[in-house]
This record gives sequence, structure tokens and C-alpha cells, in this order.
Amino acid sequence: MTDPWSGLTFSEFMSARWSPLFRTAYLLTGDRHEAEDLLQSALARTCVRWDSIRDKGAADAYVRTAMLHQMSRQWRKSRREVPTDDLPDAGHAGGLDVRADHLALWAEIRRLPPRMRATLVLRYVEDLTEAATAAELGCSVGTVKSQTHHALQRLRAALPDLQLVQEMS
Repeated sequence: MTDPWSGLTFSEFMSARWSPLFRTAYLLTGDRHEAEDLLQSALARTCVRWDSIRDKGAADAYVRTAMLHQMSRQWRKSRREVPTDDLPDAGHAGGLDVRADHLALWAEIRRLPPRMRATLVLRYVEDLTEAATAAELGCSVGTVKSQTHHALQRLRAALPDLQLVQEMS
């Protein structure tokens, strides 16, 4: 089977994959502007290396990894955010503003520590396996399981009426 991306230019790849990659960036950051910055930075890194990426079908993973590395550098900084109940600009919510329960869930996901949020995004939005999530985050499968468990536990406690996915053993 041939690679569907082989022979495509970087700009064609970017045009085709912007939306799903932006969704991931938005879910990682929780802010439209930060997501744009994060994705643009990751795409700039990808553009520079485009010719050396042999498997163009893995380019999504390359961009996601670049975003996660950028996020982990930010997590390590001692920069502290001050959460508020009011957002300055609701803007584009990545499609999560369709239903009230999505809004409540998204508000709680935004309160999770960045590592837990990234684990949930990769596992349940990007539909990666535990092993693939661990590889993307640069941690062990056990850490992914633990982060997922604790994140879902927090979400269930905060939103008892909402049906959340059951963890798989």
C-alpha cells in the first residue's frame, strides 16, 4: 500500500490536516490563541524537517510530538496561571460548546493539571493506545494508566451526573 501523503508538499499536508491538529492543540492548551501559537510552532518545526520525514503518513504524530514537547517545556517553567470563572473571549471552542454537558466537562478538563489533560486528549480524542500515548508523552505505560485513572476520578467527582467513559484494564 502506498503512502497517501508521499509526493505531497508541506503546504498540502498542512492544509489537509490543520483542523484536526488545531483541535488537538486547543484541547491541550484550552485557549484558542495559545493553540494557534502552539500549532504554528510545531508546524514550523515540521516544515523545516519535511524532506527528511520518510514516512509522511506519520507526519501527524511528528506534529503532535512537537506540540507535546513544546507544552512540556512550558509545564516545567514556574509560570503559574490564575484560573478565573470568566473567560475574556469565548471565541471558537473547538466544537465543544455544542451542549451544556460538554461545556461543564470542558470546564473541568481545563482545571486538570496539564499532564493529565494531555493524557486524556491523546487517549480519548486522538484515540491513541496507552503505549502510543506513553511514547508521545515520553513516560511509561503505567504513568499513562495512573494519569488517566486520576484524571477520570477527578472528572467523575466534579461531574457525578455525567456519564464518563469506563476505564479499561
